[in-house]
Amino acid sequence: MPTLLPFLRAAAYGVSDLLWPRRCHLCAAALPEEPTPNCFCPACTTAITTEPHATCPRCASTVGPHTDTSAGCLRCREDKFPFDAAVRLGPYDGALRDAILRAKQPGGEGVAETLGRVWATARRPQLLAAGAGAIVPVPLHWRRRWSRGFNQSEAVARGVAGVLGLPLLPFAMRRVRPTPKQVGTSRAERLRNVEGAFAPTLRLPRMRILLIDDVLTTGATASAASRAVLAAGAAQVTAAVLAHR
Repeated sequence: MPTLLPFLRAAAYGVSDLLWPRRCHLCAAALPEEPTPNCFCPACTTAITTEPHATCPRCASTVGPHTDTSAGCLRCREDKFPFDAAVRLGPYDGALRDAILRAKQPGGEGVAETLGRVWATARRPQLLAAGAGAIVPVPLHWRRRWSRGFNQSEAVARGVAGVLGLPLLPFAMRRVRPTPKQVGTSRAERLRNVEGAFAPTLRLPRMRILLIDDVLTTGATASAASRAVLAAGAAQVTAAVLAHR
């Protein structure tokens, strides 16, 4: 049965395209006629995956082209992160920002998974360089997941895992309490908001983990989630995010 899934999926896309001509989820341009799970047109895919800046390998912030980041950048040099490195698809603006916002809307689970596939395809060497043995998405609290209907970070992680051929562990930890939205809060407030918010539910002995989330700003959420993964026995965590704000 697993070997039939790609053919069944392609047939489903073909029937859907006959009944409802498909449009790009960002610019509404008509998508190529061949059956494909990609919901972005070629132009938007290029815009999403084009990284215009050099980045800090420690926190994924944008840095100047000649910045010394051997000990981090100016934004993170004084911070102590439990994750070993951070990678991103791009900055939180333009087409990538629009795609992330679309992925969080009702019915956006397919968009989020497509973002994961596009990301992993465009940055495969960078993501594999982490040497991860498994992928863990940052979980939502059950109330927020219930209200949204899905966890966008898990959907992104599913797309990444499918391209990289790595196991996905969506239940490796849980968010034990709801946390307020982080937009507009200070770094100190963000740290307080997520302190102790995650707890491990699986043992991850000596595993290298690729921790997937949608957006990283101060690293507070990634740090709290990484601590839970390390408490489960993981040897190393790389924070991988779609965008850095």
